[in-house]
Amino acid sequence: MSVEHATPTIESTPAPPHERPATPQARQAKLDAIAAEVRVCTRCRLAASRTNAVPGEGHPDTEVLFVGEGPGFNEDQQGRPFVGAAGKFLTELIESVGWRREEVFITNVVKCRPPGNRDPGPDEIAACAPYLERQIEALDPALVVTLGRFSLQTFLPGARIGQVHGTMRPADPSAGKTGRSAYAMYHPAAALRAGALRTTLQQDMCGVPRALIEARHGQIAAELPPQLPPDSRPAPDAIPGRLPIDEPPPYAPDPDPEPMPIDDPLIDPQPMPAPVPAMSAARGPSEDDQLSLFV
Repeated sequence: MSVEHATPTIESTPAPPHERPATPQARQAKLDAIAAEVRVCTRCRLAASRTNAVPGEGHPDTEVLFVGEGPGFNEDQQGRPFVGAAGKFLTELIESVGWRREEVFITNVVKCRPPGNRDPGPDEIAACAPYLERQIEALDPALVVTLGRFSLQTFLPGARIGQVHGTMRPADPSAGKTGRSAYAMYHPAAALRAGALRTTLQQDMCGVPRALIEARHGQIAAELPPQLPPDSRPAPDAIPGRLPIDEPPPYAPDPDPEPMPIDDPLIDPQPMPAPVPAMSAARGPSEDDQLSLFV
């Protein structure tokens, strides 16, 4: 997978280099134990209204963890994360950079659906926090991709998603996530209600592979350059271990650059064509959408 060789702006204090000591088998065993606890959890009032708890799913050896807000209607019915309309869009986003959903791990801040898809309460988030922290400890991901406002504030308390989306930051130590690199994105469900955010999410997703490269080397990029999606998806045998990303070679200036063309002042410039009105992708909310207030 090709990665654009632009140089990101690096903050002055890098995160520590990322190491992954545990075996995939050990990580999977820990994740299975956590999932078993989540499915019978009664720590908060959400247990009384849920159909199924939703622990999360994915590859135990992944380097990338996606964290949403909470289950929606379909997730509550199936016990799996991101399987409704928002989940379909998230899968498309993951595939757009040449990865597969099975190569990453996906979970939520809260593991049970809040009734009516309302915002999770602070006590509900606090009740689920130990599960998320243990999942992070078991996976030891190089990069956490936050999806939506509540997920972002779990790793960067007080951050505003409209200001930091599409960038990577070191997680706030006060949130107990020391040494983690967090890349902020809007929640996919937001694009289902605001069509303009669909393009924003697609653009931000193109920066995730670059963010992973920086996280691998213990560097935090304040502004990540855009990157073109790959032409093809990885082969099936590329799933275990590191996600397929070509590391950029060192920058070398062109020894014999082409001269820049000079506009001829005697030639009248051609008029610019009128812009084509953008098609709106907005649609009304549906029952299977994820939680609504992510912006």
